Amino acid sequence: MVRTWVAGWAVSRRTPPPVEKPWGFYVEVAGNPDEVGRHVLPAAEESLVRNAAASVSVPRTWIKMPAEPEEIEPWLSQGWAWEESGHLMAVHLMATDPVAPEGYTATVETIGAVTYARVLDAAGEQAAQGQMASLGEAVVVDRVITQEAHRRRGLGNFVMRTLTDHALETGAVLGVLGATEAGRALYETLGWKKQATLAECVYRP
Repeated sequence: MVRTWVAGWAVSRRTPPPVEKPWGFYVEVAGNPDEVGRHVLPAAEESLVRNAAASVSVPRTWIKMPAEPEEIEPWLSQGWAWEESGHLMAVHLMATDPVAPEGYTATVETIGAVTYARVLDAAGEQAAQGQMASLGEAVVVDRVITQEAHRRRGLGNFVMRTLTDHALETGAVLGVLGATEAGRALYETLGWKKQATLAECVYRP
């Protein structure tokens, strides 16, 4: 599951492909003032965590892994700061034939392996968006955002179901994503299940 998520995230964000390391994967991130790269570990084993942390000397490098923060905190050296944990989630895809809420229109565009769903209001301004990377039988959903003025109108739900139906048309059967705490509730209403907590920390010496 972690391998699928990190591979799809890299495709979605158009970063270089993940590089395999003894402890997991490393993804270089360019043009982000908060993150220069991330190590993603498939398991929270002490030796993996310690080795990954010891390999980092560049500030704003992240480590993410399926674990509870308190479980791995003793294994991290000085200079690591905790961020809000995320949630690794997955679902078996099912079609729902979504209809845009009244007053909104939707567009779906695929560029390479990434599909973008956008919802526009009556004035033609973007109200919500989401995207997903296709990995064959799996898709990784990313960057699902509803603008503040348009929240609580079902737009996030509509974006997710639109992406799901498109994924099924391409032959995908599994959906994977990394959710924030705020996003988790939306995904659970659509049948997504939490697979693990994603502990996240960043190097700030």
